[in-house]
Amino acid sequence: MTADRTALAGARLVLPGGVIDAGRISVEGTRVAGLGGEAEPSDLDLTGYTVVPGFVDLHVHGGGGASYASGIAEEALTAARTHLEHGTTTTMASTVTGEIDEVCRQAAVLSELVEDGVLAGIHFEGPFISHNRCGAHRPDLLRDPDPALVRKLADAGRGHTRMFTLAPELPGGLESVQMLSELGIIAAVGHTDSDYEVTLRAIDAGATVATHLFNAMPGIQHRAPGPIVALLEDERVTVELVNDGVHLHPSVVELAYGTAGAERVALITDAMGAAGMGDGLYPLGPLQVRVEDGVARLVEGGSIAGSTLTLDVAFRRAVTVLGLSLNQAVTSLSTVPARLLGLGDTIGTLEAGKNADLVVLDSDSYELVAVMRRGEWIVGADRFARAGNPA
Repeated sequence: MTADRTALAGARLVLPGGVIDAGRISVEGTRVAGLGGEAEPSDLDLTGYTVVPGFVDLHVHGGGGASYASGIAEEALTAARTHLEHGTTTTMASTVTGEIDEVCRQAAVLSELVEDGVLAGIHFEGPFISHNRCGAHRPDLLRDPDPALVRKLADAGRGHTRMFTLAPELPGGLESVQMLSELGIIAAVGHTDSDYEVTLRAIDAGATVATHLFNAMPGIQHRAPGPIVALLEDERVTVELVNDGVHLHPSVVELAYGTAGAERVALITDAMGAAGMGDGLYPLGPLQVRVEDGVARLVEGGSIAGSTLTLDVAFRRAVTVLGLSLNQAVTSLSTVPARLLGLGDTIGTLEAGKNADLVVLDSDSYELVAVMRRGEWIVGADRFARAGNPA
């Protein structure tokens, strides 16, 4: 075995074709070199652990006390590192509503981190959203989605803008969705007061994502199904869900899975700076958030302001609370978001030739034990002994 080759043996592996016990995965450099084969004394012994592909977060605003909306590279690095240590090996940086020029400045900073391989892209959430469903976005800074302004923000990402959340019912909304689709940028429906019919028009115009479905949009009425039904029923749409036990009741999450299936669900964090931290006061763009008992709410008004969730917790809840299978959980936390970002050839599943992005979990509790990104152990490598040797 070469110096840059590592083999993990004895673990339960969650593969695209199913779950295998006492499996073996070998890593060479930054890639998965192979699956299976005879165990060797030099292998790391992962008996009692489960290995899944690294998690992919489409929607996250910060963590570790830091925010992507700060426009400060060091803060963005802290946020990315915090979530990486919790298993998110591929992360999008989400902004919040601010002055257009300020958000453009933030995008310039974030785009450099995309070029450095820290981030997978930029997601603009706001300012082109509904006043009636603005949540933790400053109402006085909201704008109608004039396609020229939307294009200005998109261009500020220097080719790394991957997703836009907007309200399609606003003036310019449908035109902006079509423009984003033509640019190859994901158009997401969210923070919207749209009805069923307008939402269908947005999907036909190119919208393919529902931003944190159920949250910040009208509920389902028996004669006015609203955006939720339109987004759930259309197979072209991937729906984001915040599975933290605060944003959504478990039965609502189960409803989404029962309607859309795991292949159309992306579990996200929507995390703000308090993720990985304790209770206290934190900024979210220009607003202040108070976190109590792990729940983030605006100081002014009390609206839920993102989450303190990390994706390892979302995975554990998916399996232990929702009762999803390991394959379903992996699909929603890794495979679906990787595919949506156009990165399915390199991440999202455990397969030979793909990036060696791995999360090691305790097979009984599903607590995170270790994380590897592109062949490098981030946390937890010291937990494993060589095969045949005592720990």
